[in-house]
Amino acid sequence: MSSARQGADRDGPFQLRGNSFTMMVLKVNDPASPDFFTQLAVKVRQAPNFFRNAPVVLDFEELTEDTPRFDIAALVTNLRALYLLPVGFRGGPRPVHEGALAAGLTPMPAGRAAKLESAAPPAADPQAGAAPIPAPPPEPIYRPALLVTEPVRSGQQIYAEKTDLVITAPVSPGAEVVADGNIHVYGALRGRALAGVSGDTNARIFCHSLEAEVVSVAGLYRVSEDFGNDVLKKPVQIFLRDGYLHMEPQ
Repeated sequence: MSSARQGADRDGPFQLRGNSFTMMVLKVNDPASPDFFTQLAVKVRQAPNFFRNAPVVLDFEELTEDTPRFDIAALVTNLRALYLLPVGFRGGPRPVHEGALAAGLTPMPAGRAAKLESAAPPAADPQAGAAPIPAPPPEPIYRPALLVTEPVRSGQQIYAEKTDLVITAPVSPGAEVVADGNIHVYGALRGRALAGVSGDTNARIFCHSLEAEVVSVAGLYRVSEDFGNDVLKKPVQIFLRDGYLHMEPQ
């Protein structure tokens, strides 16, 4: 693209760009439950700064054609009353799709499944001669960790895309550090730390002093009210095991 064209694009009234954002997924298992919003409000009160004005995708994959009809517009209104911002939906039967679209929600694509290959090689054709030598697998692309040497200030967000995040300074309250891989904080970890945000369940969080508001690995989170005295303000590693978020003092 020429410099003149680039300048025209910058001076235009708008630009369209692709980007990716981290969003919370609210799995809706029983929308008719009388305890739905009561229990959700308790969760929100545990970490109000984490949930306030958070964009949310509603996951209706557990719902079937036999699920009793419910008012999705009212569901969205009640979620906004808790300062959650529903922006999209995925899964669910056709009536749910129609109600979600009518409520102004955007259908979100599901994750793309990998193509399955047979574990056994195909039988060789005796008339075809020697089997061809398979090509070697491509070399993995090495992406170095994102290194941050300055303190992460309140209101600042740092995202390490497709790599680890290494911070050699403290993270302030109200800051957010996010990584597709691991997070290492060689100092006090305050604010919010979200590792494995693209779904890597092997990701971990390491810090010299756990003082965070919220920590999360691959979408499973824990708020500060749930931290035990054995890990609070101590060197800790945080990881998933058997579907639960574990914290171990170091």
